[in-house]
Amino acid sequence: MAAPSQEAPLTAANNIQPFFVLHKAAAGASLTTSRARRRVDISQPSSPNTKSAKRPRDEDEDEDDEGDMELYEQLRLEAFHRTWSKIQSTINEVLRGINLKLFDQVLRWVQESFSTVRSVMRPCPAEIQQPYPLLTDVICRKIPTAFVLTKNAEFVDDVTTFRDLSDHLESNGCHLAKLSSTELSGKHGVAGCLRSLLRQLLSDVPDVADVSALASWYCGAKNYDQPIIIVIDDLEQCSGDVLGELVMTLSEWVIKIPIFFVMGIATTLDAPRKLLSSEALQQLYPCQLTMGSPSERMNALVEAILVKPCAGFCISHEVAVFLKNYFFRHDGTITSFISALKLACSKHFSVEPLSFLCMGTLEEDCENFWRDKFGALPQAMQKQAFGLPSCTRENNSIKPGNNLVEGLSALMKLQRDWSSVLSCLYEAGRHGKVQLLDVFCEAINPDLHTQKDSNVELPMSKVTNGNLPSRNSGAGRRFLPQALDTVRYMPMETLFHVLKVWSIHLEGMNEINDKVKELQSTTTSATSADCVRITKDKWTRSTNRAANGAVPLNEKAIMLLDDITRNFLVPVECLPFHEIICFKNVGVLQSALIGNPRRMVQLDLLKSQSRLKCSCCSRNGIAVSASLHDTSIMCNLAQEYGDVINLHDWYLSFDGIINNANSKGKRKLIGSPSKKKSKATPQESEAMIQARFCRAVTELQITGLLRMPSKRRPDLVQRIAFGP
Repeated sequence: MAAPSQEAPLTAANNIQPFFVLHKAAAGASLTTSRARRRVDISQPSSPNTKSAKRPRDEDEDEDDEGDMELYEQLRLEAFHRTWSKIQSTINEVLRGINLKLFDQVLRWVQESFSTVRSVMRPCPAEIQQPYPLLTDVICRKIPTAFVLTKNAEFVDDVTTFRDLSDHLESNGCHLAKLSSTELSGKHGVAGCLRSLLRQLLSDVPDVADVSALASWYCGAKNYDQPIIIVIDDLEQCSGDVLGELVMTLSEWVIKIPIFFVMGIATTLDAPRKLLSSEALQQLYPCQLTMGSPSERMNALVEAILVKPCAGFCISHEVAVFLKNYFFRHDGTITSFISALKLACSKHFSVEPLSFLCMGTLEEDCENFWRDKFGALPQAMQKQAFGLPSCTRENNSIKPGNNLVEGLSALMKLQRDWSSVLSCLYEAGRHGKVQLLDVFCEAINPDLHTQKDSNVELPMSKVTNGNLPSRNSGAGRRFLPQALDTVRYMPMETLFHVLKVWSIHLEGMNEINDKVKELQSTTTSATSADCVRITKDKWTRSTNRAANGAVPLNEKAIMLLDDITRNFLVPVECLPFHEIICFKNVGVLQSALIGNPRRMVQLDLLKSQSRLKCSCCSRNGIAVSASLHDTSIMCNLAQEYGDVINLHDWYLSFDGIINNANSKGKRKLIGSPSKKKSKATPQESEAMIQARFCRAVTELQITGLLRMPSKRRPDLVQRIAFGP
């Protein structure tokens, strides 16, 4: 329906027609109306009623509560930033430590290749700038090239690795230039590659990109006697023709200018053979290097940020299983795991009211921090702390006290003991190719801990697949018994090394550490006959022989590990106050990772008052307030309909809310005892209400919540999103 002219009579509400054009109201009119309505809401009529007398006090209390909530929101935001900053720095250190071995290998290869090139000939600056080659020997024209196998299906994990590799080589005196797959494409050609190379090395790039300009730059005193490293991080995405031509061009200058290649390969080492021509391959002198596998990096990350929580934040069993599956569904990319973990951390601090106390683990005196913060909490939040589900359930193995500070201190101590025992289990299980992420997911399972408590008479080392639930029941594979079983068939030399690592992990547990040292002394004094490998057949015979004699050393180690596992491997979800530091809502994380923008838009429209935190909507309670945005009003009204919405009925409901608000404001102005009479709010015209209605419906269509009318049924629109 077109916008009605000022001369034509206003269309009545009963005669509304289907519309397709968005009406635009005048900005000044809407501004005047909103300001007038705001003045009406603020001016409350004075009344001798006691309820109205108590209202300002209640409003002051509500304002104080809102101020406290904003304060604690800021504390939670600060806690999140500090916690994730600590986690991110730990991740960077772990990945840098894993890659440092590879970086040293590349640097050693660069130094050896440079020595080899200089041993053939050391040209003077005048010889370097000559346009013709110094030698025609085929061997002297080969460019030393390091092929680094990354083993990553996605390049996103290699970006940080090659950036750190470039910094490592540059810090050791090498001249560095990086060429991306975009620059090595047919669009730019060899000229674009040379121009990018010169731009990174030379301060003044000539108009015509040529290797001779690079030769002149290399003759400088500061640039001589250092190799030039060209890093290509993703070889498979480059153009084979452009890269081959670049190799042929630079091979003519390899004796004059020591240029080396470092190329990243994600799939197999046969990729250069498939990409480059045989002529270009003959100009390369290859060296193959391999990066650590994604599983090795994942084990190191899990140990640093989950097994040994560096910032106090931890996750529940369901969240851990979800992150594990999410990691494997995304081709084992570390970046996807880290982004999902960061999202879980942000959701925890946004949902849990007391999560800001997690920041105390980063303080030197955490108990004083907790004591000060808890003492400043309102009485309602203090009661909420002791009303957490972990503190109220009856089957707690550890009873919560009446002091939150002591409860959090006990929680952190139990977490440290849990971390030490889990590290010992993984040290034993990794010799049996057990992954730390699998052991971690099983160690934090509260259901398995409950089953273990109910079956104390059955040692964990005796648990087999036969007396476990079937795999279809969801219990999965038992990795903890597998780690214990690895100790049973472990050689004596390996067992001695494992006990040495156990003593390091159990430094804070003196009584257990003394037992480990006793086993170490027994292992050291063992005879050479006892140091043979124990196979399964020999173990059966030795067990029969030892029935009336001494217990074998491997069995003693299993008994010790089984004992500390039962006593100290308590999942965090079984401890009081764990909700403060542990994120458990896997549904929130899953919906955030999958991404459902249409549903989130609908939720924001339905609960806009919780976002805006205005006083006018809070007084109305559940009722839809006319002070809401028009789109939010329309979305709330749409919940009363089914699959289709009648435009006529929808408009009448919208018109009723707007006119009802105007009539209420008019009545308040009439009954106001103020001496200065306020100007009455002008009644909105029918055209203005229709324009607002059209704009709101169009916005709902743009956001994907509504489908506009069809030619068959021009009076109906179809809902797309359902549910709250």
